[in-house]
Amino acid sequence: MKNVLLICSKEMRSYFASPIAYAVLGLFAFLFGGLVFYPTVKELSQFAIQAQMQGQPMNLNDQVIRPLLGFASTISLFVLPLITMRLFAEEKRSGTMELLLTSPVRDIEIILGKWIGAMLLYMSMLAMSMLNIMFLFFWGKPDWKPVLVAYLGLILQGGCLLAIGAFISSLTRSQIVAGGATFFVCLILWLLSWFTAFSSSLATQVINYLSIVTHFENFGKGVIDLKDVIFYLSLIFFALFITSRSMESLRWRS
Repeated sequence: MKNVLLICSKEMRSYFASPIAYAVLGLFAFLFGGLVFYPTVKELSQFAIQAQMQGQPMNLNDQVIRPLLGFASTISLFVLPLITMRLFAEEKRSGTMELLLTSPVRDIEIILGKWIGAMLLYMSMLAMSMLNIMFLFFWGKPDWKPVLVAYLGLILQGGCLLAIGAFISSLTRSQIVAGGATFFVCLILWLLSWFTAFSSSLATQVINYLSIVTHFENFGKGVIDLKDVIFYLSLIFFALFITSRSMESLRWRS
């Protein structure tokens, strides 16, 4: 565990020593806060006045928070490849991969350390969205439990995409290739539910089950379904496992 924490801290320092962390956090803050949160709250204030005059109840969770966090889930599709593209590709390009492979550290410790470091940066990104959501609690009285469940779904979904990105990054020494390939694979996993929306055959149900969007829907509603948790954890385990196989092949070749 000590080696994992050391690699994780090294990874976090490298993120903030380069423009990557600032680009990721700045891009997310601009997309979530500037383009979505502010216009939504502006429209909400007008709708609240109308609803108050007409005596209609207003549900902040369903009308505001759920769509906002769903959009945060969409933003991660574009932002997470920026986080994972350098995990192993940069080590290969700079020649430090050989040092890692010959150091007294197991492959799984290297992988977990880098993945946890990427997760911490991703969770820092989500924390920025929580600051925006907190303003709604000062302004109204939304239910906080569905919000926490939705954030749990975002963390699990992000963990899957980061694990997939780590595997792809271990296959190449080019950060651009790693980032582009990660975005493409994540986009496919995102669109699987769209491809199967108009069919109910067994094959399409299986394909739809593999979509990461399908399993986030319950979390977005504030519902924790065991099958969704198992899916995300299984995908994380599988992606990290094949990353370890990729690392093992690198060790043999070196």
